[in-house]
Amino acid sequence: MKAALLDELQSARRDNIPVAVVTRIENGNQFLVYSDACSVADLTPAVLAEAREILRAARSAMINEGRLFVRSYVPAYRLFIIGAVHIAQALSTLALECGYEVCIIDPRRAFATRERFHNVELCDQWPDEAMAQLVPDAQTAVVTLAHDPKIDDPALIAALNSDAFYIGALGSRRTHAKRVERLTELGLGDKLQRINAPVGLNLGGRSHAEIAVAILAQLIQARYSS
Repeated sequence: MKAALLDELQSARRDNIPVAVVTRIENGNQFLVYSDACSVADLTPAVLAEAREILRAARSAMINEGRLFVRSYVPAYRLFIIGAVHIAQALSTLALECGYEVCIIDPRRAFATRERFHNVELCDQWPDEAMAQLVPDAQTAVVTLAHDPKIDDPALIAALNSDAFYIGALGSRRTHAKRVERLTELGLGDKLQRINAPVGLNLGGRSHAEIAVAILAQLIQARYSS
């Protein structure tokens, strides 16, 4: 790989920008493809779209009838779980298995303990402070489970003002209606449709583990349909 291209690739990876290295099999020439840009101009729209689809799926593959090889470099997807509750225990375990980097955010230190949560990042700051430091981006999902507006609402406000690809909030329809009223008063009315509430696909489950499965299923659906 040429030095200039390598520098650009390393810069993109440092900045957590998804990028694909595309290699022409016939001559070894390489170039970069981003979700919204490309370093060469001679690709047909169809081939460029196919390369971007490979990048979006975080895969590597041959395209254009074997003429091009696409290798994707995609930052790890992150899941911020607000509220160190029982559902969070199940959800964090499932998310880790699916390759997500998980951070549990809960200022209640009695709940967010290493004994209850293994192999995940624990943050005992208030959600608004934590989110300001963690900076949710387009590779981030945010799920609020605390069932306490003092904890959940600041996280939702931060998420709604970010590029998070998925936002979910635990609670009944009545609980969410009250939540919408509070957040509308704060001027977020035009963004509230981004919140998936009640959170998770309607699979009919009731246990903590079943609810966690429903949440992760909806999150994965959002990731691959965006």
